Amino acid sequence: MNELVTTKLNADSHLLLDQPLLKVPNELGRKNFKTTQRLVERERENILSILKTTAHASFTGTSPLENLDSMIDRMTTLKRRLSALQEEEKTINAHSRKRMRHLQDLYEIPSLADVKYDEWSRIRLNRLLVDYLLRKGFFESARQLAKEKDMEELVDVDAFVQCRKIEGKLRQGDLTPCLNWCADNKQSLKKINSNLEIELRLQQYIELVRTADTQKRLEAIAYARKYLTAYSDPAFTIKAAGLLACSPDTATDRYQGMYSPDRYPQLATLFLHTHHTLFSLPALPPLQIALSAGLSALKTPACHAARTSTSSNTNSSAPQLPSAPAPSHPAFSASAGERGVGRGSAPSLCPICSPELNALARGVPYAHHTKSWVENDPVVLPNGRVYGRERLMGFNEKVGRVPGRVRDPVEPETVFEEDEIKKVFIS
Repeated sequence: MNELVTTKLNADSHLLLDQPLLKVPNELGRKNFKTTQRLVERERENILSILKTTAHASFTGTSPLENLDSMIDRMTTLKRRLSALQEEEKTINAHSRKRMRHLQDLYEIPSLADVKYDEWSRIRLNRLLVDYLLRKGFFESARQLAKEKDMEELVDVDAFVQCRKIEGKLRQGDLTPCLNWCADNKQSLKKINSNLEIELRLQQYIELVRTADTQKRLEAIAYARKYLTAYSDPAFTIKAAGLLACSPDTATDRYQGMYSPDRYPQLATLFLHTHHTLFSLPALPPLQIALSAGLSALKTPACHAARTSTSSNTNSSAPQLPSAPAPSHPAFSASAGERGVGRGSAPSLCPICSPELNALARGVPYAHHTKSWVENDPVVLPNGRVYGRERLMGFNEKVGRVPGRVRDPVEPETVFEEDEIKKVFIS
């Protein structure tokens, strides 16, 4: 019964990190639909206007051929653009179906011990790796990995590529791509109360004010009336208006910051935050979140101490990492032969004690253990390490015991007098 409880799969908890898997194609589909709707409505107004003009021309004896040719050209262009949008919609729908099938597969797996769960987990790991590569800007590597693992429909390479392009343009001082992105997602940005667009408009206003040219300043005033006065915060509008009285070399801190070139990297960071919020993407890579959760489940105070007793509850931040798994990790213990004891320093089998993950694990909380595991007849060596007496003596018999002396299984070159061993009493 206990085995069934421990190996039963909880699919809902597994999918906590997979919300973007369906959220991203849903947002892309909504954007595609809105683009199609705007395109049809705009062309509808144009066609009706041309029809009205053509009908009027037929009554006045003017040839309507020019208007009809214009209508045909517009309809042809509309058809071409709608065909492209339809193909994009088909691609989005195909991605959504593949992703729903992938998630449904998890619910059909009854146990963690099932072979199908290992296969599903490998696909998920590859997805997390692709996501991490995309966030770090390694787009070609991400594409190659997705193609090699045949999971291009399970990752959002194009969405991240577009995001990185807009971010790069912002850091270079080009606001146009980001403003176009805001226009495409206007309603969604309004729902999440984003201030990205108003900050971009403010930056354009700042660039107009920055010049000492009178005509540019008049344009800045007109621009502010059009875009900035609609903002509900009066303090923001007053601050923007006060910029007209201050030159770029002003000593006033609040306006000095507005003229600062550092605003462009700040806008890029704001865009990334808004983009990830819109698509339900976590600020940190899901791979890092998953690793942190797993490390927290294994972490004990012994993991960040060079030498510590298993009974210690303090977190020692010793500069050197332990060269072997802490005794508080029985799951990662190994026999002398498996660890190569007697042939040099034993390698660490604890993931948290490894150099690759130790720094990442330092900031996560300790595991909450409701059950403890202690070897029979525990004894403590002078260096603070605790072992079961039977296992300690068994190891010494294997490596060649010297009468009256005992070797430490973790550091076989360390030898203690047998009368220095003390029995441990668990209270």
